[in-house]
Amino acid sequence: MTFVVTTPSFTGPIELLLQLISTREKDILDVPLGPIVDEFVLVLRDAARSIDVEELSEFLLVAAILLEMKSHALLPGKAESDPDEEFIGWEERDVLLARLLELRTYSGASDSFVALFERAARSYPRLAGLNEGFDVTPPDLLQGVTPESLAMAYLKGIEEKPVPVVRLHHVTVDAVTVAETVASLAQRLPSLGRITFRNLVMGLDARIEIIVHFLALLELCKLGRIDLGQGETFGEVEIEWVGDDSRLEIGMVDTYEG
Repeated sequence: MTFVVTTPSFTGPIELLLQLISTREKDILDVPLGPIVDEFVLVLRDAARSIDVEELSEFLLVAAILLEMKSHALLPGKAESDPDEEFIGWEERDVLLARLLELRTYSGASDSFVALFERAARSYPRLAGLNEGFDVTPPDLLQGVTPESLAMAYLKGIEEKPVPVVRLHHVTVDAVTVAETVASLAQRLPSLGRITFRNLVMGLDARIEIIVHFLALLELCKLGRIDLGQGETFGEVEIEWVGDDSRLEIGMVDTYEG
């Protein structure tokens, strides 16, 4: 059911009236709202059938928006030519839904405050102090402090601090390079035949020397001078010289600096 209103300045559906007012084509102050409500009440009384709840809520929604828009226009502090911008371009149902959500938010916040107040009402602060046997006397922080000890502490605080020195005399630097080891192995391996890595480094005590020998073997393998093999997983690494007697270019060996 579309409710048709009749006023001195407008005659037509009430939804159209709201649209015209929202788009500033009609002034809300020129529309009397009392006769509109009275006319709708008469329609309800004379209706032969019961009006659908959705139709009734539709009219109440539009009437409430018109009433609020007019109250805003009548309140001082706002220009009469400036309508309520909140409703321009909004659908009536969207306005109602936004207000319901806002109301639900404030209602939830108020419930939270009520719960906090009720919880606080069940708490009682302790008004009496500690019992006599539980009196705690704070210690005297200046007990035992004399002017002489203060002077000594001051002199200790202002004295020049020694510069820390890192002692390296106990550190042993092994001057072993991969290039030198490659040259040494290039002279030894041709006469050793097939040999395992374990036997090759036998007699070396320093770990860095063993690592350098392994890197030197990798360099020789990369240059195609030796053949590396391993018969099984985690087995012995076997080394065999396969290069010729041509001169080895040490400059092609990686220095592994850093």
